[in-house]
Amino acid sequence: MKLVRFGAPGDEKPGVLDADGHVRDLSAHVADIAGAALTPAGLQKLAEIDLEGLPVVEGKVRFGPCVGRVGKLVCVGLNYSDHAKESGMAIPTEPVLFMKATSSITGPDDDVLIPPGAQKVDWEVELGVVIGKEARYVSREDALDYVAGYCVVNDVSERAYQIERGGQWDKGKGCDTFGPIGPWLVTRDEIADPQDLDMWLEVDGKRYQDGNTRTMIFDVATLVSYISQFMSLQPGDVISTGTPPGVGMGQKPEPVYLGAGQTMRLGIAGLGEQQQRTVNTNIAEAE
Repeated sequence: MKLVRFGAPGDEKPGVLDADGHVRDLSAHVADIAGAALTPAGLQKLAEIDLEGLPVVEGKVRFGPCVGRVGKLVCVGLNYSDHAKESGMAIPTEPVLFMKATSSITGPDDDVLIPPGAQKVDWEVELGVVIGKEARYVSREDALDYVAGYCVVNDVSERAYQIERGGQWDKGKGCDTFGPIGPWLVTRDEIADPQDLDMWLEVDGKRYQDGNTRTMIFDVATLVSYISQFMSLQPGDVISTGTPPGVGMGQKPEPVYLGAGQTMRLGIAGLGEQQQRTVNTNIAEAE
């Protein structure tokens, strides 16, 4: 299944894509694509629904984040060796973990806000892993049983905040709108191998990232198992698994960063595409 959340920000409804790519409204069957709906029992219930009997959502559809009420957005840094190299950092011997504020989560095609004073806003296409049942101290062999599905994540980053502001990557990762997720959550049964997915990102039509999840240092099963040793993972939690080379910070001879008025397009095979426009934050509106 390809599960979606559609509608105005903060008022999204649950939905599913049918075989023709139409959004069907799931509101009569589930309150949200969140929590219990993502457990094995919840997904089985949704899988048994006759999609042809669901109402079609007419007109232009805004996709919200494909997971609602995310409890944790756990990110993995430097999980592609070429990206570590372009960042001038050592290849990690264990996964590098940081948290991205859940207030950063936004829809896949919503505007990305450039924070006031930001100078080094960057892009990162990443595979998102959505947890489907509580994971505590799970083995690598069993880890994928805890996965509900997969999605596209853009781990937008402000590199000066991340690296030059006294430590802790979270500063450059958690700004509002820095976590576009979606357009849809593809259930695990539809992805034969999460370690063989092409991924790409363009800015204003120029391809910067062109990679594949097979080049991860730590694969999805390893990450789910590893993270569960340090914190329990709950249904609806999201793991963002790292980015391949081609980020703005790594461009030669000079880094390339985002300013207002630019367009990012990104996607992962089988998981859909995102497109965001960058705009300056209106401080008066923010207040």
